[in-house]
Formats: sequence, structure tokens, C-alpha cells
Amino acid sequence: MAEINDYLKKAEVLIEALPYIQRFNRKVIVVKYGGSAMIDEELKKNVIKDVTLLKLVGFKPIIVHGGGKEISKWVEKSGKEAKFINGLRVTDAETMEIAEMVLGRVNKSLVQMIEQLGVRAIGISGKDGGLLTVDKKYSNGEDIGYVGNIKNVDAKILWDLLEKDFLPVIAPIGMDDNFETYNINADDAACAIAEAMQAEKLAFLTDVEGVMRDPKDKSTLISELTLSEAKKLIQDGTVGGGMLPKLNNCMEAIDKGVSRVHILDGRIPHCLLLEIFTNKGIGTAILGDKEMKFYNE
Repeated sequence: MAEINDYLKKAEVLIEALPYIQRFNRKVIVVKYGGSAMIDEELKKNVIKDVTLLKLVGFKPIIVHGGGKEISKWVEKSGKEAKFINGLRVTDAETMEIAEMVLGRVNKSLVQMIEQLGVRAIGISGKDGGLLTVDKKYSNGEDIGYVGNIKNVDAKILWDLLEKDFLPVIAPIGMDDNFETYNINADDAACAIAEAMQAEKLAFLTDVEGVMRDPKDKSTLISELTLSEAKKLIQDGTVGGGMLPKLNNCMEAIDKGVSRVHILDGRIPHCLLLEIFTNKGIGTAILGDKEMKFYNE
């Protein structure tokens, strides 16, 4: 009997996922992949399995990955000291070279893992086909080197890849009008790509559980936030610290046409599937004011 109950539970999980599979079938979902989930091999495999499953049930996923911790490691190994201004990495020509090398290595390792699961993936950087065009980014007027602000995304490249049934894996590197190479913040790259693709969903895998009313109390996690509710949380000071730029990025993406943005704890195995295919979800979903809420808190 216990065995039958186990099977029934599995069936219930699949049935619960059905409306979400129907609603998001053939829709674009951009996954920004970074943080601890990129360092722990087991978590890495889980994320790749999740994204592959999304592809196989009819989504059109695109992965945008970071590599900050790995870049810092290799900068140190080369005998250089990582320099930051206002929390942003200063990227001189040598650091840019290291960053491009490391991001290329990360990119191809993700492609390899996806291919092992039987899905065709293509790893590209924002330089390929002029996917990401940038201009130089300054931090409060200070020069931080080869760090770029995205000014244009050529979405046609990604549509072509999706149409041919590939899963694009993108390294956040771009070129300016003089064909100089620039490093791009991976969150910014994921937002710009989601906006250009008018994605149904943008998911950030982070090292936090989501947006909380009280950062010290996990039980205050907010499952869903409308755009105006999110603005209110920023205005009244509920959200601060490292969550502030993330939430601002999310709100900008919603403003520019992305339907839903999810902030997820990448340290939880299969967090993507749990957030997208279950009624309660496990992170925070931010949605436009006119979007229908899914979760009943």
C-alpha cells in the first residue's frame, strides 16, 4: 500500500505541474546562473538537469552565466590583486584577458553537461555575431576599466538558435563600437537579453532565499510581489543591501516587457523546477501589476 501511495504522490506532483507546462509551453525563459550553484558540482548538475527538463517539456530556455568567483581565483593565481571600486571589479587589459579565458572555460563546461543529457546546446559570448554591443561603464564617474554597459542586444541571433532547437549558453562579454572587448555584469546581461526577447520569465539563481520582509526571519519570505508592491518595499527601506540592485534589475525587466522575474536560492537542489512547477513556489516571483497572481498565501 505504501508503494502505491508513493506512486500517487508522484502523479500528484506531475498533475500540479500540468497548468504551468501548458501556460509556458513555447515561451522563452532566461536563467541567470551564478553564485554557489556554479561552484558546487552537485548543484551544478541539478541546475543543468532543471534547465534541460524545461527545454524538453516545451520551454525555450536561455542560460546567461557569470563566473566572478572563478575570475577572482585566476586573477589571484596570476599574482594580481583584485581591485574593486564601489563594489565593481576594476578590469584592466590583463584582467579582461583572464576574465574572457575563465568565462569561455565555464561556458564550454556548461555546454558539455547539457550535451551529456541529450540536448543540443551552443555556447557563445556577447561578441559572437555582435550579440551584445556595449559602451564603457563608469562607477560614479570613476574609470573601472573594461566594464561595459549594454546598449544593444541582437535578439535575432538567439531566435535563430531557438528555432533550430538549440539551447543558448551565453557568456557576458561584449564589444563596443571600436570592437574593444568588455566584461559585463551577468545580472545586467540576463536582464537585457530577457527584455530583448520579451521573455515570459527571467530567473536569477542567487545565494539568498528570495525577498523577505525581515532578512533575519526566513518565515517572512514573500512568494509573489507586484511591481508596485516591490517599489513600496524599496521606498520604505524594507529591502536594502545586496538585494537592492537585484530587485531594481527585476523591476526594470518587468517595466520593459518581461512577464515574471524570479529570485531563487540556487543552493536548493532543483530550485528552478520547484519555483516554476509548484503552486507555492520556493523563491520570490515579481510580476507586472496586471499579471495574475498564481500563489495563494
